[in-house]
Amino acid sequence: MGGGAGGFALAPAAAERLRREGVEGQVSLIASGPPLAAFPARVRSAGARALAKAGVAIVAGDRAVEADAAGLRLSSGRRVAAEAILVAADAQAPAWLTETGLTLDPQGYVAVSETLQGLSHPDVFAAGDCAAISGHPRPKAGVFAVRQGPPLAENLRRAARGAPLTRHRPQRAFLSLLSTADGRAIASRGRWSVEGGWVWRWKDRIDRAFMERHRPEPMAPDAEMRCGGCAAKLGPLSLAGALAVGADEHEAGSFEPEDASLLPTASAQTLRVDTVDFFRAFWPDPYLLGRIAANHAMSDVYAMGGAPKTALAVMVTPEAHPRLAEEDLRQMTAGGRAQLEDAGAALVGGHSSEGAELAAGFAVSGEVAQAGVWRKGGLRAGDRLILTGPIGSGVIFAAAGRGLARGAEVSAALAAMGRPHAPCVQILRAYGATGVTDVTGFGLMGHLLEMLRAAGLTARLDPAAPRLLPGAERLAALGVASSLAPDNLALAEAELAVAPPSVRALLLDPQTAGPLLAGAPGDRAEQCVSALRAIGREAAVIGDVMESALGASDPAPRVQLMSLAAGSQRSGSAKTLSGAS
Repeated sequence: MGGGAGGFALAPAAAERLRREGVEGQVSLIASGPPLAAFPARVRSAGARALAKAGVAIVAGDRAVEADAAGLRLSSGRRVAAEAILVAADAQAPAWLTETGLTLDPQGYVAVSETLQGLSHPDVFAAGDCAAISGHPRPKAGVFAVRQGPPLAENLRRAARGAPLTRHRPQRAFLSLLSTADGRAIASRGRWSVEGGWVWRWKDRIDRAFMERHRPEPMAPDAEMRCGGCAAKLGPLSLAGALAVGADEHEAGSFEPEDASLLPTASAQTLRVDTVDFFRAFWPDPYLLGRIAANHAMSDVYAMGGAPKTALAVMVTPEAHPRLAEEDLRQMTAGGRAQLEDAGAALVGGHSSEGAELAAGFAVSGEVAQAGVWRKGGLRAGDRLILTGPIGSGVIFAAAGRGLARGAEVSAALAAMGRPHAPCVQILRAYGATGVTDVTGFGLMGHLLEMLRAAGLTARLDPAAPRLLPGAERLAALGVASSLAPDNLALAEAELAVAPPSVRALLLDPQTAGPLLAGAPGDRAEQCVSALRAIGREAAVIGDVMESALGASDPAPRVQLMSLAAGSQRSGSAKTLSGAS
């Protein structure tokens, strides 16, 4: 929606993205007039050619008046089907300006003089898209707002001193650089215009230099900060201490280290599975937070071999205007509901609260056949260890908080954290999985040790075998680690005493919505991994389970790190750990 520069830039870019992703689809540009109507005829012609080349359908001379789940209704009565709507409409004056008593121009913007003072209230200054300089009508383009910044700052200082104010006269023409998403761009200033590949390279240099000037200064890899997601949970020793106190008040064994509780049902063949998970935001998108929080909570049910049925939400929004808090809550709930419904579960209620920061969680109930329950202690000697997906999300979001992660690395991590576990559960069951858990807050090594202690076994682990999320190896080598990693080391000091710091950080890395870790019979493990890879999972055999002579409380290492050949092993987009001895 929108035929100006913003809509023009988005339409061919969206079409190109669909093409690269191999998605069949149609991009339509809805405009009340011809696209780029404010530009000279030569630019409009070049833009029309670019849109046609990109396969963009143009709906000109009509205006969108209503949007719903099916698409758009236009002022002519025509409907345009749409699965996604990108809005790039013209600027509009905020409605609240009419309540201020300030003199406004005919379009509703604050009318100001060349000194950027309100015409009716000289002690009020206004600049940018909320203001219009009297006698100098200009389009609402970012260049005018940016260039009003320095004179505004100077006049505020002068006004505070009682000094004469400076005048600002906005330029009449400005340079526009319009990308056509095919390695070319159109340049325009006044009546002059030119197009070509070199214009795109010129635009790219300008854009990157501008963004670089405004990029936050990266923090040191070891700078003190607290992580979100599952990395925000209490450390294993604190948790064990708290549960030990609780166990004294209840019957022995009431706090078994399982992923979820099992309760009887009316059916002798079925058990109920209950779990809860909750954490503060690791990324500022409330919809994604809700979706990933639901996926993370359901992973405990899947790790017990069950299927989620219902969920209760627990949501926290920061102190804000009620409309903003409502929107955050709406987005988190929508994301969680979408993930739950994809899994065949229903969101049946919940609780909300105001707090210091955005947070989300779910209490999930499911069912499992009594004969099909998986437990952490179900491993058997001779099993091979299978990891159903990549690890490294804790390191990546710890780096993102320090300004060190790349956009593509964060995007890949978010995509992995939203992948459902149900298809993996079906394959693991088909190939005879024995013990299963989900890799979350205590990291791969911590959760493996839980399984081995419960089973009374030991294991050999190949640190080069687990697949890593893109960027995890690079960031760990810089010294980035989640804030929970030092606490996790308390679980595995003996096992990781000789591991290099980067390997240690990744084996202890807390995962949010991480993969499943399972034991499978040795003669079926490779087939199981092949089946997982066939559905697009970056699965791997990462080690072997063996008999143990250790006692339940024996401090000797339960996991032996296998020696590695020099260099990293790589498979597709995922990488594997290297460097352990």
